[in-house]
Amino acid sequence: QVQLVESGGGLVQAGGSLRLSCAASGRTFSSYVMNWFRQAPGKEREFVAGISWSGGSGNYADSVKGRFTISRDKGKNTVFLQMNSLKPEDTAVYYCAARMISSPLYDYWGQGTQVTVSS
Repeated sequence: QVQLVESGGGLVQAGGSLRLSCAASGRTFSSYVMNWFRQAPGKEREFVAGISWSGGSGNYADSVKGRFTISRDKGKNTVFLQMNSLKPEDTAVYYCAARMISSPLYDYWGQGTQVTVSS
């Protein structure tokens, strides 16, 4: 059974940092792109960052460039999202998602982790 399990969310003051983790299990993800999305109350889910499991640097939404960094630890089968200089508008449920490199469709989603940034 394939699972993506997020952790690391919480409450933080504006300007603070959090690191989210996404532990992947149940299959080999070498042909996948791992992504973070977020959804704020009353808003649509939006792309935050993505990285190929096999290599390369990440790509980011304009709203988080320079503040967030996506990375992966192949040995631990885990993807991270380091979030610095957090703003109240970063408040959302953050989801980990995986899609094959050759496909625009997401095969797997995690259950989400809440991030709340207070002003």
